Amino acid sequence: MSRTVLLITSVALLLALGAPAAFAAFDCTSLMKMTFPDATVAAAEAVTAGSLELQGLEPLTSLPAFCRVRVTLHPTTDSAIRFEAWLPLQSWNGRLLDVGNGGFAGSISYGQMARNLRRGYATAGSDAGHQADAEDASWAYRHPEKIADFGYRAVHLTALLSKAVVKAYYAKTQEKSYFDACSDGGREALMEAQRFPDDYDGILAGAPANNWSHMLVNGLVLTQASSRDPAAYISALKLPAITQAALNECDGLDGLKDGVISDPERCRFDPAVLQCKRAEDSSCLTQPQIHALRMIYSGAKDSKGVTIFPGLMPGDENPSWHDWVLGNAPAGASGTNYLSGYFRYMVLNDPTWNPLTADVDLSLKTAIDRTGKDVDAIDPDLSRFAAHGGKLIMYHGWNDPAISPLNSVQYLADVKRAMGSAKGDDFVRLYMVPGMEHCVGGPGPNIFGQLGLAGAEGEGTGAMDLLQTWVERGKAPGPILAVKTTGTHDAPVRVVRPVCPYPQETKYDGKGDPKIPESFACKTP
Repeated sequence: MSRTVLLITSVALLLALGAPAAFAAFDCTSLMKMTFPDATVAAAEAVTAGSLELQGLEPLTSLPAFCRVRVTLHPTTDSAIRFEAWLPLQSWNGRLLDVGNGGFAGSISYGQMARNLRRGYATAGSDAGHQADAEDASWAYRHPEKIADFGYRAVHLTALLSKAVVKAYYAKTQEKSYFDACSDGGREALMEAQRFPDDYDGILAGAPANNWSHMLVNGLVLTQASSRDPAAYISALKLPAITQAALNECDGLDGLKDGVISDPERCRFDPAVLQCKRAEDSSCLTQPQIHALRMIYSGAKDSKGVTIFPGLMPGDENPSWHDWVLGNAPAGASGTNYLSGYFRYMVLNDPTWNPLTADVDLSLKTAIDRTGKDVDAIDPDLSRFAAHGGKLIMYHGWNDPAISPLNSVQYLADVKRAMGSAKGDDFVRLYMVPGMEHCVGGPGPNIFGQLGLAGAEGEGTGAMDLLQTWVERGKAPGPILAVKTTGTHDAPVRVVRPVCPYPQETKYDGKGDPKIPESFACKTP
């Protein structure tokens, strides 16, 4: 039996047997005595209410008193997964809400854990098996077990271990368990639903990077299109003109001109309208730049013309594309950093690999062959998760500059094709958020109870609240309210708008106050 299987089996056995008698409920320090195969309990300490300072982070404030448990897991000889669980000393709501990671992971999502703790949850997360900045993949160089930890093993062990710690501390199991994460965390979320369907009862998956290999090959194609020929590179100085042209074409499709394209799928913006008529300046595009921009919108294709990954949506290029898509110079964007790290350290083990000279078809095949089994979470058959009683809410910003929102649309279609539309509706919803960028932010209302954030109109109105209601009471969610504050600090304007379950879209009634949700309705296009 492998060490990984032994660890998973042993943790599952602890859950089945219950908390050992030596551990008294609500005795935090006694958790130091807990033993797990291939794991070391580094600390178990009560933290007083107030602030908590963690290295490299702003102090976390307004925390209730809690029990902080730190464990390092070694499921293989090359694994070191740092795990933490935070357990309220008082007023536990009876639920477990675990967190995921972003980018290439490398740290625990303490800020989100703090938000969960303030709302009464027991909460846990890990660093996915390494310590590094989110854009750094060098930890994976010649470490296949660390890639497996990152891909699926760490999040699964987090689910098992967090439940065991909860039972040891409270002397009872959680009423329900949930997972809430975005980006790579969205990939982790779908990995859980696909591979480990019994881990969580409800999953909130944002902007999932689940088709990891295809997504980063898409980045390769776009980097080549915009950076291999310097004449094709689009300066960020041109982003305001691009955004304005897109809004001129499509902003009013939902009946309201407000700087947000509610349904970019129906937008037919052609960047050729920005063709330079005279000398090039920041208000126009050259022909090579128009070609590159069209590729960014359309997404990458292989040598046979088959789409590898869908493209980005128009309407919020400025400023969100600056860091993610363009950078300050050719091949200088975050997207290029991610794809370079992936191929150099996870796929090829070749630090000299150059994205500008790589063959696209070969790169895609190699990525799938060497890492797909560890990092791709694309299986549409969620029948085991559904049979467990699990509920899944996915969400994605229509103006995400990092991961095409159409990827989530495609995954929902794949699930319903595999399981049937009616069966899919029983346990999965997708919310496409107009004017939202990557996980949060953007010109539209974009705070709706994701990532531990508050619901738009308080307790009970957020995405996690509605997910819990679906899991615990069987009431499926309808529109979710999203909020954004605009205007000045002295005179803020609160805008609340419904986000509709896809394929419905938000339509303005043409006469009401656009700042309140009653002026909008969900309509099927």
